[in-house]
Amino acid sequence: MGATRAAELLRSELWVKRQRCAVSLDPARALLSWRRSPGPAARAAAVHCVKRARRHRWKWAQVTFCSAEEQLCHLWLQTLRDLLEKLTCRPKHLLVFINPFGGKGKGKHIYERKVAPLFTLASITTEVIVTECANHAKESLYEINLDKYDGIICVGGDGMFSEILQGLIGRTQRDSGVDQNHPRAALVPSPLRIGIIPAGSTDCVCYSTIGINDAQTSALHIIVGDSLAMDVSAVHRNNTLLGYSVSLLGYGFYGDIIRDSEKKRWMGHARYDFSGFKTFLSHHCYEGTVSFLPARHTVGSPRDEKPCQAGCFVCRQSKQQLEEEQKKSLYGLENAEEVEEWKVICGKFLAINATNMSCACPRSPRGLSPAAHLGDGSSDLILIRKCSRLNFLRFLVRHTNQHDQFDFTFVEVYRVKRFQFTSKPLEEEDSDLQERGKKRFGQICSDHPPCCCPVTHSSWNCDGEVLNSAALEVRVHCQLVQLFARGIEETE
Repeated sequence: MGATRAAELLRSELWVKRQRCAVSLDPARALLSWRRSPGPAARAAAVHCVKRARRHRWKWAQVTFCSAEEQLCHLWLQTLRDLLEKLTCRPKHLLVFINPFGGKGKGKHIYERKVAPLFTLASITTEVIVTECANHAKESLYEINLDKYDGIICVGGDGMFSEILQGLIGRTQRDSGVDQNHPRAALVPSPLRIGIIPAGSTDCVCYSTIGINDAQTSALHIIVGDSLAMDVSAVHRNNTLLGYSVSLLGYGFYGDIIRDSEKKRWMGHARYDFSGFKTFLSHHCYEGTVSFLPARHTVGSPRDEKPCQAGCFVCRQSKQQLEEEQKKSLYGLENAEEVEEWKVICGKFLAINATNMSCACPRSPRGLSPAAHLGDGSSDLILIRKCSRLNFLRFLVRHTNQHDQFDFTFVEVYRVKRFQFTSKPLEEEDSDLQERGKKRFGQICSDHPPCCCPVTHSSWNCDGEVLNSAALEVRVHCQLVQLFARGIEETE
């Protein structure tokens, strides 16, 4: 029997098995192994593949094809192997970083039990590095020869992912001769994809790009070689790079939470709830000025209720329009950033949030900005002005349900490609009030002054890391990194 006929039979059998077992056996998603049945006449080929389950979950499955003719079974197997060999998107050698301390400290256990066996089935070789301290992964990425790897895998939470992101982008810019400290530098995308095996406290990046924080699902996305381009925001102050952000860049409420929780790491995951409740009660507002450049190249808007999904039209079209703007600027036809007018907003804010993605997680299934897009070259800037505790609580509760969280008079949202923030310094006439507050409330007031005491500035929460500089400049770089993901697929 010829190879063409065998391929037709194989596709037919795959279709029949898929109908019977509800298993996706697209060759792009098939994992492969071969085994003989114990009987002398029967021969069998076992195909390891992806089975779709509910709520974006993928599972490993196995389908066995039996035939009395050994030659025919070998032909089936070889045909499928040939098809898989043509898929150059699938990784063959990966560098794996495991954070043994993140989340509940089960990163190493999760990788060895749920992920490593799947990589072995898919004939993927790995080199594993278990991190020993903060910035271990970032420093390693500056030293290791990355040419032999097809991707980098992060086993941990959002903090671990941020560390690998900083290291990979920094290494790429160093090798390309790009000065990261220049706010207007054109950053070079890395050819390596990043895969996330969720093992942290929130796993926001994983949840926002796949739709679930499940280790086996993420491993299968890596194995089939999915690719998803994602925006990255570069954060600068005085021509100095402070860091990169892909999820939340928050000042005020979320900045105070992360700053306070850093002092309570001994509490584990509960420190976020404790610090959040404490920050809510303090109800600090911060005065400052926000300047931003609207992202006029984008197709959508923050309130159009069109979430970013797999094969997103908004991301694709927005990137094309942004490239057209950059071409015009390159050839001197016009400079978009000079032609467009910066908008300036002054006031007192409870929180200033900038998100490059929805920031969805199990506690907030729609996230901080449900219509934010992963690769449209923009960030959603959310301004929460000073309001009562009750109104602010109503706003926070909206993150947990399906209602429009921007439908408040004290909330404003803009889609931007650049923004700046400067805080208002403590004025001299307020110094006497501050001194009286210190005398009245003692040490508690000096650490977390109540509303009657003036507060100079908050900190920035940059993807779970504290930035103590209040004034900064942020620029979005369109689709700077790629993940082993495909975006959130529509559920049937």
